[in-house]
Amino acid sequence: MAFDNSPFRYGAQPQGYAGSQVEVDQGLRSFMLGVYNNMVVGLGISGLVALGLFQLAVADAPGEAVARMGNVPLTQLGATLYGSPLKWVLMLAPLAFIFVFSFRMDRMSASSARMMFWAFAAVMGASMSSLLLVFTGGSVVRVFFITAATFGGLSLYGYTTKRSLSGMGSFLIMGLIGLIIASLVNLFMASSALSFAISVLGVLIFAGLTAYDTQKLKEMYLYSGMDAEGAAKMSVNGALTLYLDFINMFQFLLSLIGDRR
Repeated sequence: MAFDNSPFRYGAQPQGYAGSQVEVDQGLRSFMLGVYNNMVVGLGISGLVALGLFQLAVADAPGEAVARMGNVPLTQLGATLYGSPLKWVLMLAPLAFIFVFSFRMDRMSASSARMMFWAFAAVMGASMSSLLLVFTGGSVVRVFFITAATFGGLSLYGYTTKRSLSGMGSFLIMGLIGLIIASLVNLFMASSALSFAISVLGVLIFAGLTAYDTQKLKEMYLYSGMDAEGAAKMSVNGALTLYLDFINMFQFLLSLIGDRR
């Protein structure tokens, strides 16, 4: 899917604007296409990095392994990445990128924001490569396509519905905070029942956020006045938001219905 780098006719038009509704609709479609293009490229980068790192980390033959994780033989690289304190760096690195986006997005150019997003997608892919040590490749692919179909339907609903989802969004944000707290608690409890409940709630919360965030992006286009540079940056920021919705829904679904090795 190619990028749409053309300038956007962005935002609600001031009183006296001579453009037609058709031009506004075309601008909205261009903006949302840019969001989805950036998101899909980010997912592609994450998938390629995760698969490439997994192949480098897993030994071709059991006799070549220097360590094992479950029944998976690891190379020296795999043992270093997944069996040493470096694994915490791998896990937490995506969070560092989120903080950078939060504090520096306003000062970045659109091209810098896009490059930062792609770098974040690569780091996220490296972090998610450990999932391939836990779940079979076939189940990862199956859950990915289930997530893609679910995400597509929910995002389409958020884009087309006339009903305001703002009230649902507030509820979902509260649920997300509770989910994070429960996940931290379960790090110490290691309860399988709580883990199952967290996964179910995680799928529901990020499913709802997919529709909510899509509608929010549409409304920001229609009611916020920005120039082409601001619109391009918002396109990247919107891609990051929907990317995170997709990735989190995918991981929670994988923990529910994925086949473990």
